[in-house]
Amino acid sequence: MMSTFDLDLNIHAVLPKRKDFRIGSIGAGAIVRDCHLVAYKNAGFKPYGITSLNGVGARMAAKDFDIPHVFDSWRELIADDNIEILDIAVPPDVQLEIIREAVKQKHIKGILCQKPLAMNLQEAVEIVRLCEEAGVKLGVNSNMRYDQSMRALKTLLDHQYFGDIVLATIEMRAIPHWQEFLKKYDRIEILNMGIHHVDVFRYLFGDPEKVTAVTRRDPRTTFAHIDGISQYTFQYANEMMATSLDDVWAWQGEGTEKDMYIKWRVEGMDGMAWGTIGWPASPAREPSTIKFTTRKHPNQWIEPTWDEVWFPDAFLGTMTQLLRAVENDTEPEISGRDNLHTMAAIEACYLSIEEERTVLFSETLKEVYENDFSRNF
Repeated sequence: MMSTFDLDLNIHAVLPKRKDFRIGSIGAGAIVRDCHLVAYKNAGFKPYGITSLNGVGARMAAKDFDIPHVFDSWRELIADDNIEILDIAVPPDVQLEIIREAVKQKHIKGILCQKPLAMNLQEAVEIVRLCEEAGVKLGVNSNMRYDQSMRALKTLLDHQYFGDIVLATIEMRAIPHWQEFLKKYDRIEILNMGIHHVDVFRYLFGDPEKVTAVTRRDPRTTFAHIDGISQYTFQYANEMMATSLDDVWAWQGEGTEKDMYIKWRVEGMDGMAWGTIGWPASPAREPSTIKFTTRKHPNQWIEPTWDEVWFPDAFLGTMTQLLRAVENDTEPEISGRDNLHTMAAIEACYLSIEEERTVLFSETLKEVYENDFSRNF
C-alpha cells in the first residue's frame, strides 16, 4: 500500500543557475564551520572571503574550506568590491551595525542575516528599511523552514492531506551549548531558540490572531534572564491552536543521563502527522522523521524517509533562496519583510509574559505597519 503514495514532498533546495556567486562570510563560529560552509561546499559554491569577530576562527575556516581571502575585520570584507553576497552569522546585537555599513556598498547585491534578525522588532524594522532603500535583497536564515520534516509537512498541508487543522504542538528538550553569547542577554529562549518554532508555525499555518506565553527562569543556569523554560500558544481565527514547550538547559549535569529531543505533532479533521527533529544528535547525522495517516490513504501510516539532515543540509536552502532572488530580481522566499511578522510574534510573546495576558498579534504587528516604508506590507 505504501506504493500508492507518490507525492513529491519538496524537501530539497532549488539551486540558482549560477554557482559562482562571490560570498563573503562574516562570522566563523560553529554554525558557520559546521553548517553554512559544509552546505555550500556540498553544493559546489565557492565562498570568496571570510572574517570573524576574533580573527582566529576565520583563518581556521579559510584553511578547512579553501576560502581564498581572509579579512581582518568585517569592515574590510564589505569594502572589497568583489563580494556580491554577504552571509552574516554574528550575535544579533551586532547585526544592525554591520547592515548600516553594508548597504552603502554598491557591489553588495544580497545579504543573508542570521536569526533573530535583531534584538527587538524596532531594530529589525530598521534593518529591513535600510536594505529596501538600498535595493539590496535581504534573506533571513530561518533554517527550520528547510528541515526536511517541516518541508514535507508543509507540502502535505498545502495538499490538504489532514483537512482543517485542530492542534499543532512542538516539544523541545535541548541544550544550546555553543551559544555562550546568550548569557549577556535577558531575552534568551524565545528570541534565540524558540524563534525556530515561532517562525515555523508561521511557515506552516500563517500569522496567528492571538498569542499567549508563560515562562520561568531556569535555575539550572548561572546567569540572569527572563525566559529560560517557555510555553507559548498561537490561536488562529478558526480556533486552531499551535503551541510549543521549550526546555533548553534540559540536563541536571554530571551524574545524570542527557535526554534531548524535539518532537512535533499536527492533528486535523482528516488525518494527523507526527515526527522528530534530528538536530539534538548533531554532529551525528540523524535525519528528521515524519509519520502520517490520512483519509486520502485509508487505514495506514505512511513514513517517508530521506538521507538529508537539518544541520547542515538545511543551510543550503536558506542561502539558495536568497541567491535565486538576486538572480531573478524577486523577493526572497524567507525575506526580511516576512521575518518582521516573526519578530512581531516574538514581541507578542514577551508582551504576554510581561503583562500576564493574551495579546492580539495586531498589537505588536502595528509597529511594522506604522513605518512609512512598510505601507505595502
